[in-house]
Amino acid sequence: MPGVIAILVVLALLPVVVLMSGGVASGIIGFFLGRDADRRNEGSELLELED
Repeated sequence: MPGVIAILVVLALLPVVVLMSGGVASGIIGFFLGRDADRRNEGSELLELED
């Protein structure tokens, strides 16, 4: 019986862990890509536009 409970807990938590880690990875990649874009376009008029 403990094995069944452990499997159910893992099946319930695994999708949450995968989605959360994907969100964290997306945030990290977005941060570094945004910083790279700012550095590449430094001095450009595009950076002066309002968001």
